[in-house]
Amino acid sequence: MIVRFLPFTYAARNLGRSKARLAMSVGGAMLVALLAMGGTAFVLGMDGALRASGIDRNVVLLGAGSEESAERSEIAAATPGIVVASLRGIAAIDGIPLASPEVNVALTVDARGAGRDEPDAGGLVRGITPTAFLVHPQVRIRAGRTPTAGSDEVMLGRSAARAAGFDDAALARMLDAGTEPPQVRIDGRACRIVGLFDAPGTVMDGEAWMPLTDVLVLTRRETVSAVVLTLAPGATVGQVDAFAQRRIDLELSAIHEPEYYAVQGAFFRPVQVMVAASAGLVALGALLGGLNTMYGAFASRVRELAMLQVLGYGRIAVVASMAQEALIATMAGALAAAALAAAFLDGIAIHFSMGTFALVVDERTVAVGLAAGLITGIAGCMAPAVHCLRMPIPSALKAD
Repeated sequence: MIVRFLPFTYAARNLGRSKARLAMSVGGAMLVALLAMGGTAFVLGMDGALRASGIDRNVVLLGAGSEESAERSEIAAATPGIVVASLRGIAAIDGIPLASPEVNVALTVDARGAGRDEPDAGGLVRGITPTAFLVHPQVRIRAGRTPTAGSDEVMLGRSAARAAGFDDAALARMLDAGTEPPQVRIDGRACRIVGLFDAPGTVMDGEAWMPLTDVLVLTRRETVSAVVLTLAPGATVGQVDAFAQRRIDLELSAIHEPEYYAVQGAFFRPVQVMVAASAGLVALGALLGGLNTMYGAFASRVRELAMLQVLGYGRIAVVASMAQEALIATMAGALAAAALAAAFLDGIAIHFSMGTFALVVDERTVAVGLAAGLITGIAGCMAPAVHCLRMPIPSALKAD
């Protein structure tokens, strides 16, 4: 049997019957798609930043039992020297072993140093030695210089600078010009900003880096958090792990750096689920509102749909036309949402306890938004289609 379908122009013309109803349908679909894309961009951004922060040739040595977080780890200050002297397989550049002792600690960053009168904000401060720039090749100095130990100096990642209230481009120009650097107060201590670095796509872009000794003094601690090693060609993570297990006196645990950040991703998974669920619940409310609008639009046309059947169009053709009408409105809303997400959501920095990450609006995010628009359109026409077409044609022709 050949199905005779209504022309596409019929569905398109029907959209103009009520501009207010059309606006509500498009707006509801846009809101649903935008929320779906926002939740997806959050999850993809966090996962991507954590993956990009780990280098395949790096191994992190943490205190035994603190594999989940470098911030809770403690290693004796003498341990990094013992590791370098005792462990084979550490890469070197110009005779410098690529072993970076570091302190990772969450401290308050007072934005009043940027001329703002706002409450303190939390930030991740990393105490480093010059070797850190060799072990973390993602980090590139954009302007200024590295901080000098004992001088109360700090360098900020671009995202950390923006979080502190600075315009990173203006700060870079100021540092390159050699003018008096601005200050921030880190844990109540005034520090001059002498450098700005880039670590795009990683959590380190949202960190403040200070000399290791300065952070030890600032936090009144005598231990470091971790030692990050870069393996020489041919060396394996298993060799470092065997060393850590053999030297039980050092109380170390070795973990591949990408695996370490994967563990952090698993730790923050509940946060991602909560964000996605919150966006989903709000989107569900918008979806129900949009469905109610579509139901009212189609339910008021019972007589019209019955007349189409009298004219020889089967129920399949009528449902197809209703679906076309709904999908035109909802996909227009989804496309508008995709444009808004690309313009205003993509790249927005989100700060969390490990640093920062940027929302990611890519093809996967857009696909989720378009799928949300598709689902909204299909769901929006099904209920009124069942209501309108299950009535006998004589009764439907007499309906008000």
